[in-house]
Amino acid sequence: MPHVRFLLVSLLTASALSAQTAPTPVRLPAGVQLQENVPYDTHPETVMDIYRPAGAGPFPAMIVIHGGGWTGGMKSGMVANWVLRYLEKGFVVANVEYRLAAVAKAPAAVEDALKAANFFIDNAKKYGADPKRVAVTGGSAGGHLALMVGMAPKSAKLGKPVKVRAVVNFYGITDVDDQLHGANERKYAVTWVPEGPDRMALARRVSPMTYVRKDVPPILTIHGDADATVPYEHGVNITKALTEAGAHAEMIPVPKGQHGFPKETSDQLYPKIFEFLKKHGVM
Repeated sequence: MPHVRFLLVSLLTASALSAQTAPTPVRLPAGVQLQENVPYDTHPETVMDIYRPAGAGPFPAMIVIHGGGWTGGMKSGMVANWVLRYLEKGFVVANVEYRLAAVAKAPAAVEDALKAANFFIDNAKKYGADPKRVAVTGGSAGGHLALMVGMAPKSAKLGKPVKVRAVVNFYGITDVDDQLHGANERKYAVTWVPEGPDRMALARRVSPMTYVRKDVPPILTIHGDADATVPYEHGVNITKALTEAGAHAEMIPVPKGQHGFPKETSDQLYPKIFEFLKKHGVM
């Protein structure tokens, strides 16, 4: 059974696609309760950590999804630079683990992300969160999964569609097919999407670009124009397509920004993120 503890947790300070490093302790804001490894499905990997701030609530909530090219990464790597940002603003935070490619290839990670988001929203009041003020965020593959949580319709057959209030996408993959071949081919994408006659159809099925339409939640994309892992055009293209479809989409370009930002850059970005979330009724 999951248990509650206070104040100190461990994290991995690795960036989305880099090697993991030794854990570093992080101090949470006073009174924050942490319920670890809450299962949202039957697989060992399908668990989440839920952070609840002090007070009665109901609080706004953020679902955080780690990156790692669908082949690596851990939820513990999201605490210092992601989870903590929202806890300090009085959010309940759900920090999600999911199945990686070594355990289950595409579309498993997407199916897990949708299940995790639906589980959290269905149980939001139990954790002191307002189910109508839940947003989702992530970086790299986590940004891709956050987009899929916000955009995947019933017709995608990836699970029950999720009703979130907003999406904050950090340099997420928006066109999986683009990373399976050609100049933008990446090993992590080739590893995640299994070979076979239906490979390209599957890549399109798990691509946010496939589901561009007017009735998606507001989406904020943040992408560095020097990103050598997920091309800057992924962020540009989805923002343009969503805007043309009549959806609310914004983009914050990061000049000379690479894949993952230093703390100084993040410190400049988060006030803009919170402004976006306020504008769209999350905060």
